[in-house]
Amino acid sequence: MVRQEDILQLARIEIFVIVLFVVMKMTRPYVLENTESLGLHILFLSFPNLAEGIIGVLTSTILLLAIRRSLKLEFLSDSGIYLVAVVFSAMYVLLQEFKIHNLGGNNVYDVNDVMFSVIGLSIGFGIIWILRPTIKEEVSHDSAS
Repeated sequence: MVRQEDILQLARIEIFVIVLFVVMKMTRPYVLENTESLGLHILFLSFPNLAEGIIGVLTSTILLLAIRRSLKLEFLSDSGIYLVAVVFSAMYVLLQEFKIHNLGGNNVYDVNDVMFSVIGLSIGFGIIWILRPTIKEEVSHDSAS
């Protein structure tokens, strides 16, 4: 069964997170210059890591579901795909944060960034676990009469 609405729902969530990211990025200089709140500073400085975690999990899930369908890898369960998507995303996000790779640009280690990355990965996992998106090959039910 192909549930296109599943993929569209994940895409809408990704777009929402990206728009929120852009708004926070644009307002960050104002917030940092005009507020004394350490909590707001941490939120505005570390939010990109949270967004990266969410988007990483959702994008990985979409890609893995599409790969399973196109390669007919039906032995891979949806739950298995969700787990692999989180592991792949966590490896990318956290290894970047710990400067094991620098694929995402010039990164500065910050414990708050690590916490926000973990929170973003957790939110991403929660989204896919609750929504249970799937793309499976349609089974034809031809009945000969």
